[in-house]
Amino acid sequence: MGVISVEQTDELYWLGRYLERVYTTMRLYFVTYDSMLDQPGEKYAEFCRQLDIPNIYHSREDFCQRYSFDETDCNSMISNLKRAYDNAIVLREEIGSESLSYIQLSIYEMQKAAKSDAPLIEFQKVLDNLMAFWGVSDDIILSENIRNILKVGKRVERIDMYGRLRRSRKDLNREICRLAGRIDRCNLKYRKDVIEHLQSLIQEENINYPAIVTEIEQILEVSP
Repeated sequence: MGVISVEQTDELYWLGRYLERVYTTMRLYFVTYDSMLDQPGEKYAEFCRQLDIPNIYHSREDFCQRYSFDETDCNSMISNLKRAYDNAIVLREEIGSESLSYIQLSIYEMQKAAKSDAPLIEFQKVLDNLMAFWGVSDDIILSENIRNILKVGKRVERIDMYGRLRRSRKDLNREICRLAGRIDRCNLKYRKDVIEHLQSLIQEENINYPAIVTEIEQILEVSP
């Protein structure tokens, strides 16, 4: 595999981030779906607060439809999946057609879910395809640098999401350690002081979750 350009590095990094964003938000959606049915107003508003996205929805039904399937909603699951797909298309030679196919399958399942009376069945298939992407990419992408850039994006996004969701100290520590062990193994330029600050933040008695989100977003100077 040849030299990876700055533009390709950016696309790989954000491919990893977008895929993880869809995966984590969809898992959260699974957990809260039943309670949203019982608490139509309060629960979906809480979902928006957790993810720090604007609550532009008018009802439970509006939220379930638009947050899942509205491509004009920049925070929707389908919008983030389409962004991942757009990056993957231009990276076909770097990630391989088989890896790309699992992102395509995820979009097909989302399109089926939009027409289904039981969308969670198709959503589970989306999650399965996203997991398959990571398994296949590990197997067929020969360049360790490419694999590592993808996984750095994945870990950065997971730390960001875990900070917003106020996940446990153990969960955050695991992901920060994984990021620290991965980021030196690729050609990304990053701020080592951010890793050190994140490690100190999770040792505090009362974790400052907003500070974790702020710090992780500053680790790379990469445009979204």
